[in-house]
Amino acid sequence: MRGHHQAEDSSEDAFGASAPRERFLGSPGTESARSRIAEWLASEGIDEGRAHLHAMLVGLRRFDAVNLAYGEAAGDEALEEVAARMSNFAAGELEGRWLVSRAGGGSFLLLAAEPCSRERWQLVADELAEAVARPIPTPSGVLRLSPRLALVRMLEGEAIDLMLDRLGQSLSEATQRQGARIVWANGEATPPGRSSAQLEADLLAAIERDEIEVLFQPQFSLPDDRLVGAEALARWNHPELGRIGASALFAIAERTDHIVPLSRHIARKSLDLAQAWPARLRLSLNVTAADLAFGSYARQLLDKLRETGFPPNRLTLEVTEQSLISDVGLAAQIMAEFAANGIRMALDDFGAGFCNFRYLKLLPLHYLKLDRSMVDGIGRDRRDRAVLRAIVAMAKALDLEVIAEGIESEAQRTRVAAEGCAYYQGFVRAQPMSAEMFAKLVAVSE
Repeated sequence: MRGHHQAEDSSEDAFGASAPRERFLGSPGTESARSRIAEWLASEGIDEGRAHLHAMLVGLRRFDAVNLAYGEAAGDEALEEVAARMSNFAAGELEGRWLVSRAGGGSFLLLAAEPCSRERWQLVADELAEAVARPIPTPSGVLRLSPRLALVRMLEGEAIDLMLDRLGQSLSEATQRQGARIVWANGEATPPGRSSAQLEADLLAAIERDEIEVLFQPQFSLPDDRLVGAEALARWNHPELGRIGASALFAIAERTDHIVPLSRHIARKSLDLAQAWPARLRLSLNVTAADLAFGSYARQLLDKLRETGFPPNRLTLEVTEQSLISDVGLAAQIMAEFAANGIRMALDDFGAGFCNFRYLKLLPLHYLKLDRSMVDGIGRDRRDRAVLRAIVAMAKALDLEVIAEGIESEAQRTRVAAEGCAYYQGFVRAQPMSAEMFAKLVAVSE
C-alpha cells in the first residue's frame, strides 16, 4: 500500500459520494479530516449526534524513538504501513461508510457510520490494535510499534470538533499510562465486555444453531472479467455484540480454542451451498494454522467432499504464511495430500508478511494470491508497478497463477490485467454477498 498513502489530497478521485466507505489519507492535522467528515455525513443525510457514529484515534507510543533508531525514511515507511493496515482492516470489518485519516504525528483517525454496539466497537479496536502491532519489516530492521487507542461514540447533540477533542485528550492520557492500550473518551465508561467463557459458550451455541453466516466474495478472470468462482467468508451476527466479521470471529475462536470446529463448520456449510453452482465455478476456502496442525484434517475434508459430491478439482484451499510458521514440513505434507486429490492450493496474503520465498520451493502451490497492499498503489507509484511485475514474472516461472485481491477501482483492474494477473476479486465488481445474492449473480453471468 505504499504509494497510495503518500501525502496528497486526491483521494476523492477513487471514491465517489455514493461509495460505501471512504479513505482520506496523508493529510496533515485534523482540519481537513473535520471538513471531510462533515461532507460525507451530509451526503449520507446523517445528523451530528446520531449514536451510530463511532470513532477511534490510534496513537503510536514513543514513535520518535523509531525515527532516531532507524531514520526518518523508515519512520515514514512505518506510517504508510500503519495507514495501509488500518484501511485494509476497515475494508474487511466495516460495512457502512468509513474514513481513515492521518491526525498528525504518529496518530490516525478511524471513523465509521454504521449501527454498532459499544462492545463491538471495543472488539474492533482490539483487533485493529493487534493488526497495527504486527512487526513491520524495513531495510533498516524490523519495527515493532506499540499502539494506544482512544474510542468514542458521538453523543446526542455533539459537534464533530467536540468529539475529536475528547478523543485527543483521552489518547494523550492513555499514552502516559502504563498498560492502558484501549481507553474510552472522557464521559464514557469502558464496557465490561464478555468473558472468554461467555464468548466460548456463545460461539459454540452459534455453531450448533447454524448462526454463523457464510458470505461469498466473487472472483473474476482477467482480462475478460468472467465470473469464475468465489471465496467463502464467515460472519457472525451476535445478539449483543452485533455483526462480527471474519477477522474478529476467528480471533475469538482462537482465544477460546475453537478454531477447528468453526473452520470445519464453515467448510461444511460452504460446500453444501456450492453444490448447486454451475460446474465452471470454483470455491475457495481459507485454511488456518489449527487446521494444518489437526491430524485428521485432510481426511475429514476429503470425506466431506465425497459426501457432498463437490468435485475436488473445483476446490481451492488458501493458506497464509502465518499459518505455515509453526510447522512448514507438516503443512507441506498435508497440502501435498490435497494436491494429489486434485485440490488446488493458494498462498494467500502474499506480500502482507515477510514473503518467505522458501515456501514457494517447499509447497505444492497453484496460485499466489496478492495481498491488497501489493496492488493498492499501482496506479500512481512506479515502484509498486515494478514490484507487481516482478512478482507476476516470478510466479509464471514457477507455473503459478496470480490472483489480485482488494481491487477497488477500474484503474487497478486494468493494471493488474495488463501486468499478467490471471484473476481478481474486490469491491470494484462485487462485495462479499449472501448465498442468495451470489446465486443471482451467477444467473446473470450465464
